[in-house]
Amino acid sequence: MTVALVAAFMTLLDVSIVNVALPSIRNDLNLSSGELQWVLSGYALTFGLLLVPAGRFGDARGRRDVFIAGLAIFTLASAAAGLATGALWLVVARLVQGAAAGVVNPQVSGLVQQLFAPAERGRPFGLLGATIGISTAIGPLLGGLLIQVFGAAEGWRWIFYINVPIGIAAIVLGFRWIPKRPREQRQQESLDPVGVLLLGLGVVLLLLPLVQEREWHGSAKWLLAVAGAVVLAVFVGWERYYGRRRTALVDLSLFRVRSYGLGALVGMLYFGGFTSIFFTYTLLLQSGLHYSALAAGLAITPFALGSAAGSAIGGRLVNRYGRPLVVTGLILVIGGLAAVVLALHFVPGHGAGWATALPFLVAGVGSGFVIAPNQTLTLAEVPVRRAGSAGAVLQTGQRIGTAVGIAAVGSMFFNRLAYHHGSWDLAFRDSLWVTIGFVVCALLAATVDVAAPHRERVAA
Repeated sequence: MTVALVAAFMTLLDVSIVNVALPSIRNDLNLSSGELQWVLSGYALTFGLLLVPAGRFGDARGRRDVFIAGLAIFTLASAAAGLATGALWLVVARLVQGAAAGVVNPQVSGLVQQLFAPAERGRPFGLLGATIGISTAIGPLLGGLLIQVFGAAEGWRWIFYINVPIGIAAIVLGFRWIPKRPREQRQQESLDPVGVLLLGLGVVLLLLPLVQEREWHGSAKWLLAVAGAVVLAVFVGWERYYGRRRTALVDLSLFRVRSYGLGALVGMLYFGGFTSIFFTYTLLLQSGLHYSALAAGLAITPFALGSAAGSAIGGRLVNRYGRPLVVTGLILVIGGLAAVVLALHFVPGHGAGWATALPFLVAGVGSGFVIAPNQTLTLAEVPVRRAGSAGAVLQTGQRIGTAVGIAAVGSMFFNRLAYHHGSWDLAFRDSLWVTIGFVVCALLAATVDVAAPHRERVAA
């Protein structure tokens, strides 16, 4: 479990750690804004693309070998990214990095299902939730520290180099500690190549206009999203047909299980709001208030600390309190973010980092109550043999939610920045209400899941 969590932390960290290094990368390699966007968003695109096929492959052929292969590719791609001398080299390395991260992550949630009995999964899923929350929140701080230590010209390269020794150690220990599935227990049925192709195409068409929202002007790009929705509808039809004869890529019957269907929806909506915070807040601090990369990372640290504490506590309490714990967490996040808006209203300017520390700490604790318990509850009724692909579908929804959230919140942020004539704090406060809107929608979905058992008892 330790090896799996280290690998998950490393791959998820690379989603956010690059944010504070973008100015250094642009200056060192003379990247255009479009190339810089691909360095940031290309990782998320290929990450989301590989999750479900890799989860299904791990379920069928054994998770250890798939996990180690993905980790090896990720480590090599990290070294390549650090050695990059031009835009194309760096973008390709980031695309390969993201694809490898998409191979690694579904094996982690699958291993939790495989190695722990249902009643014991709260704590490991709590640790996994803490890993997800902390890696996303602490990325800017670690990136800022590396740039501070190694300088602007070389610091961004060490953001990638640091993965190499950790990846090698994780590969060696993974071979020693993660149990290998005996050959006779491996499933040899078809891996549904048509389903893989349809899902991959649908995810790319859906995510591409979202990750390129600021670069591709005009409304024609949204036709790709419509086409993606059509392809995904065809995918659902194919999976129903194929599932009657063989094991499909995605077991659609899982969505008839209330805990899984609503939990996946809560995760997607929450990640739409949760991850967009760091995108816009880093812009406010570095571009608007001229914080250094290290100072910007430190300003986000209270959220990471709160998330770590909340995840540890939530992992222990989830079996006792269930979905109401997630509802409590979402309420804390909404209250904390609303308090951030008030803090920036009363303390505008360079004191923003101190003024928002306590509200972000509260929001972080709430986030810890959401991510880990929601993952535990969503996967609680999933058969172990489908754990990897079910967890991958959950993470794919989170990646789609992240892309939608960053596109929506980022669009609001830059529109309000122009409206307020360059007032970064006003633009951030306005965009934060969109973030809060995503969390409110997640709260409504979680509340439906809490209320449903009561309605069933009344009906009975």
